Amino acid sequence: MQDPDFWKDHERAGKLSKELNDLKEEVEFWNNFEDRLADYLSIDDDLIQNKNEEIRKFKKDFDSKYLKIFLSGRYDSGNALLYVYSGAGGVDAQDWASMLLRMYQKYAEIRGFGFSVLHQTFGEQDGTKSAVAEISGNYAYGYLRGESGVHRLVRISPFSAKDLRHTSFALVDVLPEIEDVKIDIDPKDLRVDTFRSSGPGGQNVNKLETAVRVTHLPTNTVVAVQSERSQAQNKEKAMQLLKSRLSTLMEEQKTAEISQLRSESKEIEWGSQIRSYVLNPYKQVKDHRTGVESSQPEKVLDGELDEFIQAEINNDPTT
Repeated sequence: MQDPDFWKDHERAGKLSKELNDLKEEVEFWNNFEDRLADYLSIDDDLIQNKNEEIRKFKKDFDSKYLKIFLSGRYDSGNALLYVYSGAGGVDAQDWASMLLRMYQKYAEIRGFGFSVLHQTFGEQDGTKSAVAEISGNYAYGYLRGESGVHRLVRISPFSAKDLRHTSFALVDVLPEIEDVKIDIDPKDLRVDTFRSSGPGGQNVNKLETAVRVTHLPTNTVVAVQSERSQAQNKEKAMQLLKSRLSTLMEEQKTAEISQLRSESKEIEWGSQIRSYVLNPYKQVKDHRTGVESSQPEKVLDGELDEFIQAEINNDPTT
């Protein structure tokens, strides 16, 4: 940061400054940890009530920082790309996909992560067919990678005239955002399409074709971005997403040629869910991998996911 040229690249400088601040905060916490713990342990029973809230925050900070010990994967400390796809369930599933997108946005806000929707295709009634969001922050991918899988919702359908109970499914896929990926992509292997950005109901929100869709033909990998103001910016972001997806595929199949790689097919339907969210006839959220449950689905859907995410990280045999 003492380099005179440091601030010439404002985006990189901003990211490094935030990383430095996060590291300073973490070092300060651990440097003061034993003294603070000793202070709390020495408080008289008569005075402990006055410190309850402070102690709860201290415990929460400890749990959060202790969890990072398990996040030592190659990309765990970086940003995440969150993909959401509606599955079986029609309009209800598209609405469920929108609810999940909002849930992760709320989670990002709670954790102090940045959240930006890069591309979204809408359903007939303002629901979401598919979406990709960038979640930026220290260890964003490490925290969220365990959220990949099928999510199931059971509720009284707001789209049913007879108030029938309906089951919906949506797929969440979390990938690391990989910057400066050393992947040589032959321009001949790409198909680049431009189109106008669209909003709910299929309305065009831009008169110019600024949105960009890039298809990598050998792997049939498709990315699209419409969040930026210009076509050039959207194409640059789309190429970054493409490199992230291709790099992940190469990591999973190191011995295969890139032209032979294919995305893994996942059925977004009954029997494949990792977590169920039941709003009716009772209220419960249950993770089928860890057994963690909550009787307050409203809070979970408002982004209070820490209990589920921490359990999944601790349960992951690779950590």
